[in-house]
Amino acid sequence: MRREGSLWRDEAVTYDMAHRTLGQLRATVVHVDLVHTVYYLLMHGLFDVFGAVHPLLVLRLPSVAAAAVATALVAALGRRLAGRRAGGLAGCLFAVVPQVQRFAQEGRSYALVTACVVGATYLLVRALRSGSRATWAGYAALMLTAALLHEFAILALTAHACAVPRLARRRWLVAAAVPVVGVAPLALLSTGQSAQVSWIDWDVTGLTWYAAAGTVAVLCARLLLRPVATASHDAAARLDGDARVIQLVRVALPLAILPGAILLLASLVQPLFVDRYLLYSTAGQALLAGAALARASRALLRRGRGPRSAVIAALVLAVLAVPTYSVPLRKPNGRGDDVTAIAGAVRRLKAPGEGVLYEPSRRRVWSLTSPASFSGLRDLALAQAPDRSGWLYGTEVPAAVLHARLLRERRVIVLRDPAGEPLDVTPAEVTKRLLLAEAFQECRTLYPHGARVSVYARGGHC
Repeated sequence: MRREGSLWRDEAVTYDMAHRTLGQLRATVVHVDLVHTVYYLLMHGLFDVFGAVHPLLVLRLPSVAAAAVATALVAALGRRLAGRRAGGLAGCLFAVVPQVQRFAQEGRSYALVTACVVGATYLLVRALRSGSRATWAGYAALMLTAALLHEFAILALTAHACAVPRLARRRWLVAAAVPVVGVAPLALLSTGQSAQVSWIDWDVTGLTWYAAAGTVAVLCARLLLRPVATASHDAAARLDGDARVIQLVRVALPLAILPGAILLLASLVQPLFVDRYLLYSTAGQALLAGAALARASRALLRRGRGPRSAVIAALVLAVLAVPTYSVPLRKPNGRGDDVTAIAGAVRRLKAPGEGVLYEPSRRRVWSLTSPASFSGLRDLALAQAPDRSGWLYGTEVPAAVLHARLLRERRVIVLRDPAGEPLDVTPAEVTKRLLLAEAFQECRTLYPHGARVSVYARGGHC
């Protein structure tokens, strides 16, 4: 959970929002991050109760616990639908997927959303068999919780609709109406903050993973359904097993495919596809892969000792391959940046009374979790601090005021993105770059993961 003391900027936002007062939190979500309000309130309460515990443990423990619960639920769902071996393999596969490994140790809401969606899917399967009102109510409550934690969780309902037989559709529609109605105000209000997702572009890595995982899911579904088509006339026990396999495919394949497909269609108008928004789809992929692997291994093991050895060797190799993907995620450079390392670079370069400049302004997030590292520095562009401004990163002074402030400085600490990142073209950001280039000299630069921290000086004060 500590990941060698590192955290990245999205987690820094969580930490900062969780430490704002309820009034400051309310004033902020009116402008930005409304979709994460429930998650921020949850983290605010946890830090209030466990403030004496190491902050990284409090920040990440909900995600670790949620990923563990989701893994258990995937295994339970697979066992219920396709047997013990399929459930165990599905749970193991889910647990070692790189995206699950990542968000299990990250202070954001996506692991909690996944646990809620997988839990709701499990209750849906139970409700379809038992018809229990309490189970339907639990399903509705979990889906509402997932949607309130992140509104794109509501897309899981489209997958669930495919698993509901005609006789149960009325009950499902009543249960599904609860999260739809409950999240509708949040969704409508958040449309006013659409500029917040303007950073989303076509995520090539995420799309590649989705395409690959979706292809595997479809192939596994075909492998599972093939015996059903060729042997539907077998004995009653086989018919029951085939019916369970059909239900597994009806539950898991839409969950693996549909939410992502909907986001891709929406992205034709406005790019919205980000793989972490669909982390819960991994459960459907794991269920199909686990059931297919269980069936394939069972068939191989029946053929004799040689195939048994081959299956065991393949499983061992798969387990040994897991660290290749998961271990790098647990290192300080496993994310886009490392706020802790950036704060350390500032401590090495700063001198009391110097100015500090964030380029662009949203990189002020790097200072939110370690104010002591930035103490003694004057934020030259700041108009209102983040927690008092009602915005995530505070507000900045006009370009003309910034121009005058910069020209009074002899030395400035500048925090920037790595070279090659897109440059903001607002007047204030252009002023920062022009003045630094024309009136200052770059004296020294450190390169912590995901950032450049430089000392700029003028008049020979390097």
